[in-house]
Amino acid sequence: MNAKCQAARFQAAAAALFLAGCGRAPSFDVLGSFFPAWLVCVALSVVFTAAARWLLLRLRIAIALPVLTWPSLTALFSFALWLALFR
Repeated sequence: MNAKCQAARFQAAAAALFLAGCGRAPSFDVLGSFFPAWLVCVALSVVFTAAARWLLLRLRIAIALPVLTWPSLTALFSFALWLALFR
């Protein structure tokens, strides 16, 4: 095989790899605009994190590292919502 044939095969394989992610993404129609599903999951997770913070304040539970706790809890809620709703 010559170099041009190998380059053409590499380009075809790379194109197939990069175009594999171009499938239909889950989205919501909100007043005529389509929003990606991950954006909805992140928005809901922020609301759930705020509710969890309120609950912990009401129960008077102190958080040792709030700088790490709240973003981590937001990520946890976001990933859990994505798995529960879209997988």
